[in-house]
Amino acid sequence: MDLQRAVAAYGEAWSATDAAARAKLLDEAWTDAGVYCDPMARAEGRAALHAHIGEFQANFPGSTIAVTSGADEHDGYFRFSWEMRDADGGTTLEGFDVGHRADDGRIDLIVGFFGPFPPLT
Repeated sequence: MDLQRAVAAYGEAWSATDAAARAKLLDEAWTDAGVYCDPMARAEGRAALHAHIGEFQANFPGSTIAVTSGADEHDGYFRFSWEMRDADGGTTLEGFDVGHRADDGRIDLIVGFFGPFPPLT
């Protein structure tokens, strides 16, 4: 699978309120045993990620996640930026993800980061 399509399908899954549509997007983009983690959550496996996205949508009604950059890759690892948008389309959080792709091109790891980089100390 093409990296840009995998990232796009993964991003679309975060905004898919229909569970069947979300499952189809994750089937396309995510391996069965893929691992997702961010500063607040960890989901191991596609089913767990599907459930986590459903919880996100329940906790932040009307919010969406939009991929805001292309993805670049080397050695199987990639990165891209995203925004969380409220029901009115305003940006409530920005971040970036670093991931890894399995041999079939689907995502098998996402490590998410929230907000801007911290300042130098």
